[in-house]
Amino acid sequence: MQRAEGVGGAVEVGAGCGRGARQVGPYQVLTTIDPGRRGGGDRTVPAARFIARTPGGDRTVLLSTPAPGVDPHRFMAEADAARYLLGTWTLPTVELAPPGEPAWHARPYLPVLPLPAALAVHGGPLPERTVCALGAALAETLAVVHGQNLVHAGVCPAAVLITFDGPRLDCFGGVRAAAADGDVRRGLPGVDDTALAPEQAAGGLPRPLGDVYALGATLAYAATGHPVPERDELPPGLRSLVARCLSRDPAQRPQLVDVVAELSDAGQEGPAAARQPAGFGAADRASALLAPGWLPARLVAALAHQAASVLDADVPQPAPQPQPSQAPLTPPAPLTPPAAHTPPAVHAPPAAHTPHTPHPPHAF
Repeated sequence: MQRAEGVGGAVEVGAGCGRGARQVGPYQVLTTIDPGRRGGGDRTVPAARFIARTPGGDRTVLLSTPAPGVDPHRFMAEADAARYLLGTWTLPTVELAPPGEPAWHARPYLPVLPLPAALAVHGGPLPERTVCALGAALAETLAVVHGQNLVHAGVCPAAVLITFDGPRLDCFGGVRAAAADGDVRRGLPGVDDTALAPEQAAGGLPRPLGDVYALGATLAYAATGHPVPERDELPPGLRSLVARCLSRDPAQRPQLVDVVAELSDAGQEGPAAARQPAGFGAADRASALLAPGWLPARLVAALAHQAASVLDADVPQPAPQPQPSQAPLTPPAPLTPPAAHTPPAVHAPPAAHTPHTPHPPHAF
């Protein structure tokens, strides 16, 4: 059987998906992208995420289904809203499960490594330059999302997918999908408590500054390997910023435009060349940080290997569906030749008319 490269090594097509290839909507699953998903799953990931392909091989997608314990209706509501996300480093939904089918949604495939998998491949925390580039791109993305009057409410290490040209921010609405506003969210399936702002953990309405808290936890994880490190564990250029992002008081957290500026300054090698923000706010300053060399070589190699493995993966063709049984056809009855034509009978001509003989008159 052909093997597709998963994030933890080579994974057989259909592995962990029951016997044969798992079918989700029109797609067949090739492999998962999340470490630990085959062994029961990572409870902090709000969705089960796969690389999948149509049986004919014409479309390959990143496909998500609700994590165990996540309400499928809320999951699909967030997936539907994600169709309208703007920004260079978002992953808008392009296909949704039809009404009445089990919940799933899909995005176009590109080679990706979730941030936890990237740290595993790299062998530890990422370089400061890489962390600053990731943080600036994510902060710019959140600024655009907030400019759409939306709150991401799903930022966490697993939501950050690393690819060749920068990150992609996934798991839109993960906190909202896990529980309704007003319900305590800590400890729920699909929620990463370490990246959950205190006000959201208590059931509060997700707000933009909650995304800033989650961004700080994600940067701390990328730089140290865990989301709530000691201050001295962080690189000097990130200590103050991460500490302010993780403030329990939302009013003490920085604005995203300031996050982008500080990360751009910390991540620049040489004179600052960042451009002025435009559009919704802090836009396009991350581009200078995502220049060639921003991503460690091991991650580049892992992404290239995944892309080649997926391209080369065979998709088992679905078994032919049995045709409904049909009654044997009854041959048509033979045509009965018409009876020989009998000419109409010839009637004898009527007898000659005999004139009426009058009776003799009666005598009186």
